Amino acid sequence: MQKRVVTLGLQGGGSHGAFTWGVLDRLLEDGRIGIEGISGASAGAMNAVVCAHGFTIGGREGARQALQDFWEAVACKAPFHGMAEDTSPLVGEGLQASTAPALKAFLFLTRFFSPYQLNPFDVNPLRDILAGQLDFERLRSDCRMELFIAATRVSTGTLRLFRTRELTLDALLASACLPTLHHSIEIDGEAYWDGGLTANPPVLPLLHQCSSSDVVLVLLHSSPTLNTPRTADDISERLSEIGFSSTLSTELQAITLAKQESERGWFSLGRYERKLRRLHLHLIDSPEFMGQLSSLSKARREFSLIRALREEGRNKAGVWLEKNFHLIGVRSSGLRS
Repeated sequence: MQKRVVTLGLQGGGSHGAFTWGVLDRLLEDGRIGIEGISGASAGAMNAVVCAHGFTIGGREGARQALQDFWEAVACKAPFHGMAEDTSPLVGEGLQASTAPALKAFLFLTRFFSPYQLNPFDVNPLRDILAGQLDFERLRSDCRMELFIAATRVSTGTLRLFRTRELTLDALLASACLPTLHHSIEIDGEAYWDGGLTANPPVLPLLHQCSSSDVVLVLLHSSPTLNTPRTADDISERLSEIGFSSTLSTELQAITLAKQESERGWFSLGRYERKLRRLHLHLIDSPEFMGQLSSLSKARREFSLIRALREEGRNKAGVWLEKNFHLIGVRSSGLRS
């Protein structure tokens, strides 16, 4: 059996990250795929670190079990669990884009009150879940995967990458620290917010710091819309979506341009240019499915949504493997799965 080694870039998106769980589960199930490194922001960072920790402890099956344990715990204990209960039936491949009134009311309040007012004691059940499941000392000393976890410096608005040997519970929480919901995370005197604000996910570290020529991006975006937002809620949601996706678009455009220049041979071929020439980009996503979910569903945590997202991720990863496995190490399969 011929193994192909890839790196993974995992996008953030709240509970929509359960789609990425499904993708990882299917890739880990396929013994032909080796994973050299993973970058991630927010929910993508959670998936990356949980996967790497599980793999360190118990190989492929350990990683699959760790991801299952994490997402089941999120569904039971995460913030808003009591507010987000929704019995919406499955509709086609997705879920009805409805959100519990209590959750809508809470999110509405975040427009007028800071987390220091709404949550003065900084209660964050995600901290308890991660602390109970991850041994960061073991991860730092024994993990062989290269990890690149994005966080945003509050003071300068710039990207900070935490690598495998630097990872702590606070570093991981910083990557998922939405400024409207959580207190900033302080590390060595520096305050941090969600990594998705500056890299969602980081791609360049996978190119610079890993030897694999193939980067697989797992994205959580929905299909482009032709409808111009007109209500305050729709405008706010669209601004948020643009803010969390523009950094990736800019990074990919820069990489594509640099790769084109290297292939034209307009400058000397150093190590970076040689890597650019053999870079292959791949994409696993499900924009049609994600388009059936409102942006508020990223805060929903009920099992029906988590399971539906996981199954969609597994299905899309299976289709991608069937169609594109033979292209790994050969050429890009494109930015559409």
